[in-house]
Amino acid sequence: MPPPRSFYRYQEELQAELRAVVGQDSSPLFHMMRYHIGWVDEKGLDQEGSGKLSRPTLCLLACEAVGGDWHSALPAAAAIELVHNFSLIHDDIQDRSYERRNRPTVWKLWGEAQGINAGDAMYALAHLTLLRLSDRGVAPEKVVLLSKQLNLTSLELCQGQYLDIEYESHMDVGVEHYLDMIGKKTAALFETALYFGAVLGTDNQTHVSSLRSFGRNLGMAYQVYNDLEGIWEKGESGKGSPYTDITHRKKTLPILYAIENAEPGEKETLIGIYNKAEVAGKDLESVLLILDRTDARAYAGQVRDLYHRQGVEELRSASIDSAFRQELEDTAAYLLGGSRCAE
Repeated sequence: MPPPRSFYRYQEELQAELRAVVGQDSSPLFHMMRYHIGWVDEKGLDQEGSGKLSRPTLCLLACEAVGGDWHSALPAAAAIELVHNFSLIHDDIQDRSYERRNRPTVWKLWGEAQGINAGDAMYALAHLTLLRLSDRGVAPEKVVLLSKQLNLTSLELCQGQYLDIEYESHMDVGVEHYLDMIGKKTAALFETALYFGAVLGTDNQTHVSSLRSFGRNLGMAYQVYNDLEGIWEKGESGKGSPYTDITHRKKTLPILYAIENAEPGEKETLIGIYNKAEVAGKDLESVLLILDRTDARAYAGQVRDLYHRQGVEELRSASIDSAFRQELEDTAAYLLGGSRCAE
């Protein structure tokens, strides 16, 4: 499924807003941040590339959908993207990830200490960027409201990451624990992106509430979709290595569901395998067999679809322009691998 029009409509001015904040300073610290975003290589030479900018795109689309001028929301959208990237830089250090987007991670090139500095700087820039809303004519009380929310969301991201790391050393993590964790680590920023756009576009609290709920449900569905891709990606898309999350012993939703629902002997086998240093060969085959016997893939797909459907129902409950509502639905479908929500 190709990206919806919204991924092209805002791109140029969104990139310009980000470059106005991150692209001007010549210090090595800013070079590290530009490298992480994808604008330059490790030597500082220009490159074409960055993430999909999904969250800031959703922010701007929400603003336009409720009748606002999306240009005025550009600093808020950029702030959302910078908070997202702050979390990624720190996640890479905590997860010992050597690569992101097929390039060495910041900490791998410049060391953990400087990677932490780059992440912290990205976080500070996010909050400074949000203050640029005043230059776009946004009322001071709304700037304060969004600033408070960005701090609350950042704290929620840290809580989610804490739980994610804490759960690595436990085998008694249940599905409900996991859903709570991804609600903080992933869904919170999606929710905030839609909330920011809606607040900046309208004072209609019904619209704000509906779009905010749509964002949270989309974030939940998005993480579960990624859980499915992390195990069975190659069979669906033909790219990357299959079973990556299993070989890395990640306790994603399908694995946790299988542990909860496997027969006692299979549960013991699965826990034993996940307590090993690596998963490969016959152990990998055993895990896949247990996932199959417990219908873990089907269960995760149902959870993804449930959150997707709940989000779309919230969206459809808001009396926003049908063309923009369709664009938001198309954007959700695109982020979920082309999955359409059943009527």
